[in-house]
Amino acid sequence: MELPLDHFRLIGVSPSATSEEILRAFQLRLDKTPNGSFSYEVLTQRSELLRLTADLLTDPESRREYENLLLKGATGLEFPSNREVAGLILLWESGSPKEAFKIARKALQPPQTPALGSSREADLTLLAALTARDSAIQEQKLRSYSSSADFLHEGIKLLQRMGKLAELRIELEEDLTSLLPYRILDLLSRDLNDQESHKKGLSMLENLIIKRGGLEGNNKSEYGDYLNQKEFEDFFQQIRPYLTVQEQIDLFLELQKRGSLEAGFLAFLSLTAIGFSRRKPEKLYEARKILKKINLPGFDSMPLKGCLDLLLADIEHASEKFLGCSDEKLRSWITNNYPEDNLEAICVFCKNWLENDVLVGYRDIDVKEVNLDLWFEDREIQEFIEKLEKKSNKTRQNSRLHNQSKFVKDFSQKSDGINSSNQTQFFDENTLPWPGGIKEQNENQINQDNNSDEELHKNKSLNFYKFLIEKIAEFNFSLGEFLENKFTFNNPTYKTFFYAFLILFGIGIGVGLLRNKFIKTIQNDISINKPTKIVDKNKELVKENTTQENIKTSFNKPEENISLEVIEITKASPSIKEIKYLIETWLSNKSNYMAGKAEINLSGIVKDSLLKRTIEEREKDIEKGFYKEISSDIQEIVLKSQTSSRIVAVAELKYRERIFNNNGELVNETILNPLKVKYILGFSNKSWKLADFVNSP
Repeated sequence: MELPLDHFRLIGVSPSATSEEILRAFQLRLDKTPNGSFSYEVLTQRSELLRLTADLLTDPESRREYENLLLKGATGLEFPSNREVAGLILLWESGSPKEAFKIARKALQPPQTPALGSSREADLTLLAALTARDSAIQEQKLRSYSSSADFLHEGIKLLQRMGKLAELRIELEEDLTSLLPYRILDLLSRDLNDQESHKKGLSMLENLIIKRGGLEGNNKSEYGDYLNQKEFEDFFQQIRPYLTVQEQIDLFLELQKRGSLEAGFLAFLSLTAIGFSRRKPEKLYEARKILKKINLPGFDSMPLKGCLDLLLADIEHASEKFLGCSDEKLRSWITNNYPEDNLEAICVFCKNWLENDVLVGYRDIDVKEVNLDLWFEDREIQEFIEKLEKKSNKTRQNSRLHNQSKFVKDFSQKSDGINSSNQTQFFDENTLPWPGGIKEQNENQINQDNNSDEELHKNKSLNFYKFLIEKIAEFNFSLGEFLENKFTFNNPTYKTFFYAFLILFGIGIGVGLLRNKFIKTIQNDISINKPTKIVDKNKELVKENTTQENIKTSFNKPEENISLEVIEITKASPSIKEIKYLIETWLSNKSNYMAGKAEINLSGIVKDSLLKRTIEEREKDIEKGFYKEISSDIQEIVLKSQTSSRIVAVAELKYRERIFNNNGELVNETILNPLKVKYILGFSNKSWKLADFVNSP
């Protein structure tokens, strides 16, 4: 048998060792026998091999010949079969336990299986067990814990098959058990592309926790000798960053079903993390359900429930939960630092909680700073909150809508102090928390109620009140700067005159409105359904609804979009032509930007949040190697509602979108005719800006 060993390694010296150093090493090796109960015969053979090596290396001529053989590429030493085990022992002692184990294991298998009960069988079995353990230790030093466990597992299987060395087998089993946390860490910390290892590590982690009796470690008999609760908690905190948020959700929900309360709380945190980081408010709704069922000793869930209510725009309940918590220090902090309004306190608490306790410890979440503005500006979140509102009864809905409108105003004023970044504010006091917004919900509710004559009469006073408020607001906007410059309102005379004028103006509008209310309602209904002729600003041509055939023909002749000049609208009541031109400017500039032909510089007429959303869409296309050619032509536009701070217009478009890869090959084409889109404009920084758009049925 040839072993991967040379005479210098066999005796334990360097190739440059002198004769005196070789003799000294030889004597030390003779005096120090290997651990274990090897037979006298194999130990004698070991001593003989050491003596032969010492003689060869101390004889100058023999050593010179051997060194020449090494220079010519000689590798390994030949051992006769009767000295094979002794040679393996020397290979093990030279620092190569893995090689010795593999050869010994092979020698114990057919057709090389030694005679049953022979000393050779006993020596090989003992050597295999000892080399398996040393190989495992060697792999542990390299932090290759999974490979270390494999050596121990192979050694245990071999001893079980041979039916020998029961005490040594138990030691190997204990070593394998104590290695389990490190094996899990090794498997989970690997690259996610190694899916097989990752799944194996997840399965082992779940089995470990279940055998321990949950995260609490209720089963004290399992792993209690080497992994107490404190050690397990430290290990688990080290493991968590290697798990994705979804993997943690699945793990914790399964453990919660088995009765682990701590797992339920961690499932709540993980659902909150994925809900906030991935903009999935429905996950927050699930997290709130789990939190309601958690009843840990000494745990006050009220502030955390308040944070979820805040993120779901339920400000009334969020405030109630914070003020109703049992933590006196928290209540004192709110009342002392924010005595006038606790909304800012709730926002600060929620932001810090998300950053420090929720969005940490996940492999696929890296949120360095929480921005609540961006959360509430997200369209999916707005739509989800709107659905929640529709499910509540009318009484509760009216109360909640009032509180949310107050929240939007307050939050926009306070968010500068909450978010350190210079990003766009949540909403200014004239904008709304979701497309269509609070006012639109009230209008939709009124329109539904007007389906019956009885409900129409009930809402007369409400409609009059809304109309009066809007007219006064428009009047105030138009004359605000004039009044501010001409009058000193600290003067009681001017103040009295001004309010008297407003009251008389309001009464005059009210009398006229009561007389013409229903006529105007009918006219508005007709104007909504009637195609409107719009004069194009550049061409001065009248455009009407285009036939389907003409539209298809024009689609076959794509024209290059020309970016229109950006013209800000600053007057209080813009015309439908001006609104149409603003929207056309947005469409043409966006089309060129998505095609990679120009930058998008529309901050004067488009909200920053909408621009950011468009830029993110373009960046995603660039990552995929795509660009889009979009053709949008407004065929008809109708003004749905208009106040001093908000305009809603519905446009009917001839729309085509073509997606190309970077090679110019067509990937996909979408043609919609007609495409109805609702555009929402808000008055901000002394001009009208496009705030959002949604498809209209």
